[in-house]
Formats: sequence, C-alpha cells, structure tokens
Amino acid sequence: MRSKRRTTFKEEDTDPLSVVVNLFDVAMVFAVALMVAMVMHMNLTEVFTKEDFTIVKNPGKDNMEILTKEGGKISKYTPSDNQQNSGKKGKKVGIAYELENGEIIYVPE
Repeated sequence: MRSKRRTTFKEEDTDPLSVVVNLFDVAMVFAVALMVAMVMHMNLTEVFTKEDFTIVKNPGKDNMEILTKEGGKISKYTPSDNQQNSGKKGKKVGIAYELENGEIIYVPE
C-alpha cells in the first residue's frame, strides 16, 4: 500500500511570486522618485504649470537652447549655422541689459 503524503502549506507559502511583485513595487517607487529628483535638479518645474514661459539655457554660448511653452505645445530652438530640421537659422546679434529701475538696454554687436 502506498501512503499518501499530505503537505500543508502556510498562507505565505502559497504564492512564490509575491516576492517578485514586492520588488516591482519598490522599483516603481524608486523610478518615480528618480524622475522627480531629475526634474527638480534641472529646474524644469515650470514645464508642469499651465503658464506660458521661455527658458534660455547656456545664454551666449555655442550650445545655447531656447525652450518655449505656448499653450500645451513645448518647442525647442537651437540657434546654429547649419540647422536643417526647422529651416530656422539664428545667431547672436547683441546683448540686452536690465537696469535696476527695470529698463532694458540693447547693445548690438
């Protein structure tokens, strides 16, 4: 006669993949925290507001970028001599200074 073995499982032993699910949850929380930290570090919190804005990154340098948000559309403009994507070309033509009283003076080069 064969004897039948009975195996009793405790409730935590019934699902061996529960550990994987917990690791996935931890990874998702870590990824969201990393994205929030990157946005805060790059000072791009204005992207998530409803207001229109213009950001100039690296002003006056060769790798200058202009980010503009109008309505729900965000556009990026990189002034260079050989820009083929948008057909727009740009170059630095002067410098603008803002005085203490709020007046802006433009000095052409």
